[in-house]
Amino acid sequence: MPNRETSGQSELIPVPRHVAIIMDGNNRWARREELPGHAGHRAGSEAVRGVLRACQQHHIEVLTLFAFSSENWGRPRPEVRALLALLSRYLRNEVRDLHKDGIRLRFIGQRCRFSEGLQRLMANAEYLTRKNTVATVVLAVDYGGRWDVVQAARQLASRVHAGELSVDAIDEATLAAEVALSDLPPPDLCIRTGGDARISNFMLWQFAYSELYFTNTLWPDFGELEFARALSDYARRERRFGLREPDALASGAHDA
Repeated sequence: MPNRETSGQSELIPVPRHVAIIMDGNNRWARREELPGHAGHRAGSEAVRGVLRACQQHHIEVLTLFAFSSENWGRPRPEVRALLALLSRYLRNEVRDLHKDGIRLRFIGQRCRFSEGLQRLMANAEYLTRKNTVATVVLAVDYGGRWDVVQAARQLASRVHAGELSVDAIDEATLAAEVALSDLPPPDLCIRTGGDARISNFMLWQFAYSELYFTNTLWPDFGELEFARALSDYARRERRFGLREPDALASGAHDA
């Protein structure tokens, strides 16, 4: 696990390699401010910039944002249109800056239900930033954790049907290799804003041993200070990965 020194101190503080965020509370923020719902989503996109800066300051390798869930299609049609328009605007306006900063942009989830134009923007963003190595930002769009596990099972079933894999050879490792982001470090920390204490079908497989942090702060109000509080809370936790503390320390799992 990466570490950093506190200013003026030699103590090393653990920093997560991979942070995932469920960005909740845009609509409630808009109602509180007596603004239309789309204003909350725009304010939420501004919060993304602040968290990206904080990740760079703390040298976090991967940031995954739950931008549009599979269930979001069931929201009122004007809100869905506004969300997709915001995503399109983000990709048109922000990708060049991400590229300049050496950040790779990736997407997880289904893409077939998006417009051809939005799919093209996503593909172009991934292609432009594909060789960047400073950090990776992942946007989960039309994504659901159950869908992720199902598509992984389908991949394994296809390999079995083709004679490439035996049923007896299927284990956690073979399934893990087929879920989204299998080539990246698993999420160390999941942050959910907005006050609800659940993960809402997000990265069900990947969160097996992630630390969960829930805050009442609405997403548009979640800035660099709030992010630092989440990291501070994470640093105080002992991650044993199902082991007793001495065993975890002996195996090195505590530092994973």
